[in-house]
Amino acid sequence: MDIRRVTADGIRELSAEQLTSSPSDGGVLWVDVPEWDDEAAAVLTERFGIHPRAAEDCARRNPVPKVHAYPGHVFVVLHGPQVGAHGHIHYLELDQFVGSDWVVTVHGPLNPAVPLEAALAETRAIARRIESGRLHPASAADLSFAIVSALSGRLRDHLVAMTEEVWRLERLVTGGGGGDPEQFLEELFAVRHGLLAVWTMATLTCEVFGRMATLRMWPDDEHRLLFDLEDQFRRLSRMAEGQREYLQGVIEFFQARTNTKMTIAAERLAVIAALTLPITALSSVLGMNVIVSTHTHVLSLVVLLAVMAVMSAGLLEWSKRKGWW
Repeated sequence: MDIRRVTADGIRELSAEQLTSSPSDGGVLWVDVPEWDDEAAAVLTERFGIHPRAAEDCARRNPVPKVHAYPGHVFVVLHGPQVGAHGHIHYLELDQFVGSDWVVTVHGPLNPAVPLEAALAETRAIARRIESGRLHPASAADLSFAIVSALSGRLRDHLVAMTEEVWRLERLVTGGGGGDPEQFLEELFAVRHGLLAVWTMATLTCEVFGRMATLRMWPDDEHRLLFDLEDQFRRLSRMAEGQREYLQGVIEFFQARTNTKMTIAAERLAVIAALTLPITALSSVLGMNVIVSTHTHVLSLVVLLAVMAVMSAGLLEWSKRKGWW
């Protein structure tokens, strides 16, 4: 665990012994737990009175964001995106306990494919800002607000990366490129999946902070921070939805062009079939009677070939009038 005391003078590291034995000397006590285990659960439950059910939630993955109010603190579950292999989006869980003068951040169980540094990005960034003097959280709510704002920054960065991919794919589609259609279509849907993940996370998180604002879970002088967070995620949700709709238009453009090519090819194949089927039928019926192993009826053969040529010419002219070629 990383234990810090955040005051007006900056940030100070504490030991595990100081967490349980030293009295509060002002400021905000911040405990960051990279990996939740039984030892951390025992220490923090004793020190902050964390509810056993909330401790159980920290030990397992939570599929959706949520908020619970307990006596003396609020428990919040949030998620952030991390791009994995083959376009897979990992959900990085960030749990928070926010008390009157303390904050506990817990990084939820991670997929083995996700490095721990990726999960700790927000909390480490906030710690560096406090150490450098660029951030001065005056309360636990201020510190929580800064951490969640950093999480919204992760969503925004992911949205920017996905938007750049949308632009790249749109240029390929309108330029007539894209290479292998099957592989290109997979790229299009992988980017749409990334935008859908951002939209889902932002929308659900917006509802969490909307609920917190409605129930006034933070002090009155800090209540505005909840509206700010709700607004941040609402706008991210709308931007992600807008980009997703734009990409859907690109996908439909690509599919319409591909379907048109297939339709034209099918029409041409139908013309070929229409031209060859009567000739094949005629030659099958009469061929055996015109050309035999011992003697060839030249006149009949010439007449048959002429009939075939007339039929072909007539079918070509008819299909051209129909606009098939």
